[in-house]
Amino acid sequence: MISMNARLWSMLVTTVLVLLATANASAQAGGNDGVHDTRLSVTTQLSRADRDRGDAGTVSHDEFPALAEQQEASTGKSSGGQSKLSMGAAQAPSNDFWFYSADVVLFNDNDGDGFYHGIDLLFDADTYYDFAEVYAVVYLSLEGGPWSEYAATDNFTISGASADDEYVVVTELVAGYPSGSYDLLIELFDTFDGSFVASYGPADTSALAFLQLEDIERDAPQGGTTIIVTEQGGGGSLGWLSLLTLLLAARQAARTHWPVS
Repeated sequence: MISMNARLWSMLVTTVLVLLATANASAQAGGNDGVHDTRLSVTTQLSRADRDRGDAGTVSHDEFPALAEQQEASTGKSSGGQSKLSMGAAQAPSNDFWFYSADVVLFNDNDGDGFYHGIDLLFDADTYYDFAEVYAVVYLSLEGGPWSEYAATDNFTISGASADDEYVVVTELVAGYPSGSYDLLIELFDTFDGSFVASYGPADTSALAFLQLEDIERDAPQGGTTIIVTEQGGGGSLGWLSLLTLLLAARQAARTHWPVS
């Protein structure tokens, strides 16, 4: 006679197999070969002074449209669109604001192929005024293509030409960023009227050019795979690792409450 433990275990295995089949069908319906119609990233931002003090900063989980193709530019903070530089003379920068410097450190290359999914951006913006409140929008360009926004900062204050107001934007690319060479562009806006006041990019410093990047889904460790659990439209799909964890936990619970007879 089959024990209660054996029957429970059989039910759990069947349930997990059904969940796996459902998740696989959902993944196939959403596209193949890691193709996404959106870009996902996680960004932490704060001043350099706050980071040096060990503060955690502000974290945002951002979703943008797929990497732009040749199309009309859209503008505005967190628009998910193209750089305002394409707007021409009407959006010319202000002589009262400028960038002194910017630097990038790439991090996290799980599979050792030379492409990273982490971007640690540090920049120093200056102004003619004693103080000014601004925000920045940061863009990536894949292989010389259009600029696509990947992060936007909160409002922060810059103090004249001081070096003590450097700002940090640390981003991990989660999905929607193919492996390739990217350029990076920063645009600065005055919070007083939202006007575009300064930009800094690969034409200004080589530190923002030829960044070897890819998303986490493509940065799988050698000999293994990276599991991403995604949620869309209020529903979700469980990754293989999550299902395996659930299965093992249920098996342990079954052993605890229904010993083998």
